[in-house]
Amino acid sequence: MKSIVVVSSRTGNTLKVAGAVAFALDEQQEAVKIEEKPDVTDYDLVVVGTWIDRGTADQKAAEFIKSLRNKKVAVFITLGAYADSDHAKKCVENVIGLFDESCEVVGSFICQGAVSQKMVVMMAKMFPEGHPHGMNEERKKRLADGKSHPDETDLNNAYNYFTDLKKTIIKNS
Repeated sequence: MKSIVVVSSRTGNTLKVAGAVAFALDEQQEAVKIEEKPDVTDYDLVVVGTWIDRGTADQKAAEFIKSLRNKKVAVFITLGAYADSDHAKKCVENVIGLFDESCEVVGSFICQGAVSQKMVVMMAKMFPEGHPHGMNEERKKRLADGKSHPDETDLNNAYNYFTDLKKTIIKNS
């Protein structure tokens, strides 16, 4: 199975996870940055990694995802929310919804990532206390918890998830 990992990363969180994903699929493989506009024609599996912007893939990743046709695909995302939250699950659904119906989505992985301090400051200015996106105690705790992510456990989880996914795809081929 020939695979490629294509990644869009703003702060480096998604790129870190991409390294674990690429290694899981092929120890000789490295992730390709989306800006390199990789040709995925000859690949059996295209894995797309994206950071979350307004509940879905960032613009570069969204454009790439929408361009794919007739591919077996998987996604992984990084975001400031907890990986097991309803918001994170909805974000994955939104990203998956960007793929053309001719693509077969075979897997998805979620990883919490640190939010840049610049973004935290911007959001605090944009959204007053009491606003759904405003700074409150829960949000402050989540942001503090996220500062250490992705961590070794996250990277191991990504590696294990995509190792298992590869085995499943090969077994079902």
